[in-house]
Amino acid sequence: MAPPLVGEETPEEALERAYLGIRETLAQDLLDRVKAGTPEFFEKLVVELLVKMGYGGSRADAGERVGQTGDGGIDGIIKEDRLGLDVIYLQAKRWQATVGRPEIQRFVGALQGHRARKGVFLTTSTFSQDAKEYVSHVDSKIVLIDGATLSRLMLDFDLGVSTVANYAVKRIDSDYFEEE
Repeated sequence: MAPPLVGEETPEEALERAYLGIRETLAQDLLDRVKAGTPEFFEKLVVELLVKMGYGGSRADAGERVGQTGDGGIDGIIKEDRLGLDVIYLQAKRWQATVGRPEIQRFVGALQGHRARKGVFLTTSTFSQDAKEYVSHVDSKIVLIDGATLSRLMLDFDLGVSTVANYAVKRIDSDYFEEE
């Protein structure tokens, strides 16, 4: 097979571009579905996602959704490891508007109220630059996950999606044909 002409792409490049396009569209569709769900569904989803990412062990004992009216700014608690040596507190906001510094400050205050050192703030929207800068200056370790990152993580860890097809791209293994 002749190499592609300048400006043309190889079949592998075309497949990669198509895959990335499908993934981007699916991520947006997935985020739209999450946004259409209830706040309770979203709180359950974020706990399930962190369990799928390897925190805590099984869903039954790894984490719990605690969010409700008067939850003190904590929507979920998840064990950082299977032994439960440390916990991570979660805040889940199914929002359309940008999450700003005041919401993050309230979450940090809630963490301090629980003597917690680690937290994850997840939203279906985005974070303001001020909110991002604020988390880098607090003692607690806070991870911010926006809607785009959330949907990519859901794809990567097979949450809310199912595989339709797999394609293996193969090449000749030159080492196999080397004679000693």
